[in-house]
Amino acid sequence: MPAAPRLILASTSVYRRQLLERLKLPFEVANPGIAEPHYPGEAPPARSARLAAEKAQAVALLHPQALVIGSDQVAVCRGQVLDKPGSEAGCWSHLRLLSGSVAEFFTAVALVGPEPGTLLAFTDLTRVHFRLLSEAEIRRYVSAEKPYDCAGGFRAESLGISLFERIESEDPSGLVGLPLIALSRALRAAGFELP
Repeated sequence: MPAAPRLILASTSVYRRQLLERLKLPFEVANPGIAEPHYPGEAPPARSARLAAEKAQAVALLHPQALVIGSDQVAVCRGQVLDKPGSEAGCWSHLRLLSGSVAEFFTAVALVGPEPGTLLAFTDLTRVHFRLLSEAEIRRYVSAEKPYDCAGGFRAESLGISLFERIESEDPSGLVGLPLIALSRALRAAGFELP
């Protein structure tokens, strides 16, 4: 089997970097530098897949000999897409909507390179059942964790787990932002030794 190519994560997300570090493979991080527009009528899974591919392709253009990982997550609840809230008030708004509801998190991954045109893509779906949350609980949680940079306004890998009744998922790392089970399978196929 040929040697594994150089590996680059096309993301500035500290959460994705921490997840990829769990695989104990050497990798670099590159900012894909792309806009993340919403297109009218675009379904959440299609949006996450499109953005994951665009991120990977943008970095692959600059590093054609590397295998580039792009990823994107889109959260949706009651038909509403929940982007990163960006503020305390945004978190409160998201968590009020999520209270007593089921949210779907579509986490897409695209691998591009090192041969031109090589693209492997997959999307993980996680359903999160939120318990009924009081205003006091929402405010205490947001004050304690300040998850302004997380889709949905919470961190599942931290105190946010206390907001849930249950999770339906084939890969718990998908909810955090990078589904490692499917990614590990793809990386093994690309020549990486795991474990």
